[in-house]
Amino acid sequence: MGTYLNKICQTPNLDALAKKSLIFNKAFTSVSSCSPSRSALLTGMPSHQNGMYGLHQAENHFDSFSSVKSLPKMLEDKGIRTGIIGKKHVGPEGVYPFGYEQTEENNSILQVGRNITHIKLLAREFLNNSTEPFFLYVAFHDPHRCGHTNPEYGEFCQRFGNGEEGMGLIPDWQPITYQPDELVLPYFIPNTLEARKDVAAQYTTISRLRPSSDNGIPFPNGRTNLYDSGIAEPMFISSPLHRERQHQVTNSLASLLDIVPTLLEWYNITIMKMTSLKIILLRKNGTLTGKSLLPLLVKEPDDKSKEAVFASHTLHEVTMYYPMRMIRTQRYKLIHNINFYSPFPIDQDFYLSPTFQDILNRTKSGQNLNWFKTLKEYYKRPEWELYDLKYDPEELNNIVKKNSSREIFEDLKKRLFRWQKDTNDPWICAPHAVFENKGNFKTNPQCLDLDNV
Repeated sequence: MGTYLNKICQTPNLDALAKKSLIFNKAFTSVSSCSPSRSALLTGMPSHQNGMYGLHQAENHFDSFSSVKSLPKMLEDKGIRTGIIGKKHVGPEGVYPFGYEQTEENNSILQVGRNITHIKLLAREFLNNSTEPFFLYVAFHDPHRCGHTNPEYGEFCQRFGNGEEGMGLIPDWQPITYQPDELVLPYFIPNTLEARKDVAAQYTTISRLRPSSDNGIPFPNGRTNLYDSGIAEPMFISSPLHRERQHQVTNSLASLLDIVPTLLEWYNITIMKMTSLKIILLRKNGTLTGKSLLPLLVKEPDDKSKEAVFASHTLHEVTMYYPMRMIRTQRYKLIHNINFYSPFPIDQDFYLSPTFQDILNRTKSGQNLNWFKTLKEYYKRPEWELYDLKYDPEELNNIVKKNSSREIFEDLKKRLFRWQKDTNDPWICAPHAVFENKGNFKTNPQCLDLDNV
C-alpha cells in the first residue's frame, strides 16, 4: 500500500486511514498461517498454547482447547456487543462466540470476505443496532489465493465481481489492472514474468480494500515461514481519544499477540501484574505474553533495545508438520527449526500457483530461477538460523556458527526457551530431548536427553 511506500498498488482508502492512525513499521504476526494466526490474534496466546496447531477445516479439525477464553467471550461477559464479518476459520464455536456472525459458516466466503459492497451493508446493519460499546472484527479474504478452489475467478479471485459475464458485480469496486512489467518485486519473490503476473493479480484484489492481514503473503519465503517476509504485517491503530501521534510512525516492535492486551486495556477489563520487566496479563488458563500497544499512541519508547517479539509455527495443512519457534529483537532474529531433518513443506494452493510452478519447472530444466535461493536451499534448513538484521535484512547470512555470535545466540536461545516455558509449549525440549512433567517429574519438569544429535 502507499503508506508503506509502494508506488504502484493503489490503496487510497487505506492511505486515508493511515493519516488518522499511528503506523507500525515493525508489526509481526505470531504465526504465518491462517487459522493459527487468527486464534493467536483472538486469544492473545500463540497457537501452541491455545491449541490451534494448524488449519481449522472439516477433514482435519484443528481446534483451540475448550478451556481457552477468547477475546469475544471475554467482551461478551462484560456486556460488550461483538460481531464478525468475513473469514472466521477458527473453532470450536464455544471458544469463539460472536453475538453477530456473517462468516463462511453461514455465507459464501466470496460474499462476506471479498464483496466490499455486501461487507459494507453488513457492517452498517451491525452498527445501526449498537447503542452499547461494541467490538466488530472484519476479516477480508483478499490476502488469500483462490485459484485452486475457484479458478474461474483467477488466482486471487481478481475477476470476482468485476462485472464480466459470470463474474458478478461489486458496485463499490472499479477493478484496477496492473502491468506485470511495471512492478517492483520484493527481494524474496523470483524476478520472472510468471511471478510478476501473480503479484499483479494480487494487487488488483488488494486495491479492493485490504486493511490488514493475519499471515504472510502466499509466495515463496512468505506464508508458513518465520522470516520477516512471512511474518511482517501492515498495522495501523486509529483512536479518537489519542491524536498525539496521528500519521506518525512507530518503530517499536509489535505482535498480533498484543491485540488482546491492547483491547482489554481499551475496554478497561484487564487484570495486570507488575514485573521487573513489563506488565504481564494473567488469566486462569495461562499467561498472556503480549503487551498493550496503547502507550505507543502517546509516546515512542525511549529505549527499544530490550524489545522482542516471538513466533510459533507447528502446522499449516495437516501434512505440513514443521514446528518452528522464533525470537526477533530490533537487531537480531533466531529461528529454531525443530523438524530440520525433514524438507520444508509446501501447501496445496501455493504449490499450484504460477510462481511456484515456474520455480519447479526452471529447477527441473536447469534454468536460472532469478531468485535469491535455490529450491534445495528453500527445502533444507539448519536447526538454528541467526540473522543480524542490521546488516542482513534479507536474512541470507546465517551467523549462528560464528564465534563472534556465540554470546547473542546463547542469550536469544535462553529468552526463547523462557517464552516457551511461560506459554506451556509442548515442543519446549524438541528435537533432542523428551519433556517429562508427570509422575515422578510432576514437581520438577525436565528435558530428558535422547542422545540423537
